[in-house]
Amino acid sequence: MTQRRPPLILNFDDSVAPERALKKAPMGAPAVVQAAGPVNIDGAVQIPLQDWQESIRFGCRWPTFRQLAAALEPQLAGDYGCVFTGSGDYHHLTHLLLQRLAKQPPFTLVICDNHPDNMRYPFGIHCGSWVYWASLLPQVAHIHVLGIGSSDIALGHAWENHWRPLMRKKLTYWNINVGTGWLKWLGAKESSRRYADADGLMTDFLSRFHRDGAQPVYLSIDKDVLSPQVVNTNWDQGSFEERHLTDLIDACRGRLIGADITGEVSIYRYHNRFKRWLSAADGQREPSVAEAVAWQQRQNLLNQRLLARINDCWD
Repeated sequence: MTQRRPPLILNFDDSVAPERALKKAPMGAPAVVQAAGPVNIDGAVQIPLQDWQESIRFGCRWPTFRQLAAALEPQLAGDYGCVFTGSGDYHHLTHLLLQRLAKQPPFTLVICDNHPDNMRYPFGIHCGSWVYWASLLPQVAHIHVLGIGSSDIALGHAWENHWRPLMRKKLTYWNINVGTGWLKWLGAKESSRRYADADGLMTDFLSRFHRDGAQPVYLSIDKDVLSPQVVNTNWDQGSFEERHLTDLIDACRGRLIGADITGEVSIYRYHNRFKRWLSAADGQREPSVAEAVAWQQRQNLLNQRLLARINDCWD
């Protein structure tokens, strides 16, 4: 029997659902308020965090990250379901959610992402480095990143990857047509698996996933893993189709202890010059307002479908 949990929106950028359709949970209140009237995300609770957007988006220093964790502590005390964090610029919020599972038995972290999110970042934590920090959590037994099509794991960027979790066999890259032969120099050849297409990757992963037993699973989906024919995001995208995600979600039935979804579309111009430079260096394309509205509508329809699947899978 599955368990229904209210989904939660950490609303930094107003990208997930129309603000007017949601009943907000005020800062300091538990996340138990149900949404009022019809909304794009069924039964969602929204925590307004727009005032944190500049400081948290893309990346932040650890003191700021800890301040956010402390501010969210009362709202996250309830039994919430899938968490929506907005743009992929907030994927490091997954680390905050994982930290809260310190008392859980060891679990597998499965991530769908076009990027490894295991890159070096000397200024704290950011959306492209959080997987490394997750690998240091004792409750995380192993991390699988599925669907990487980015050159972030190719030889030219090898030095930018954190090597430790790959060498310790705690992190596995599941990529599509990206050469990672450099890993054999580290004795970590088996920490990356290369496939010709998404079908081959998912077929092999699910076969191993079922065979490896019934360890609990935390699922994190960045929709930039999807082809632009499915939805559009702020980041360069992979080649997954929706069915690859739904097949994976279905495979987690009865094992799922937590889930989050990111990769929405939003427009934001940083006040901080350093963040403006970092964002530009990563090649993020800013959509027009009309594009963003249309893309958000498609994104929210997909969110509904993914959420319905996830709600059937809780442990």
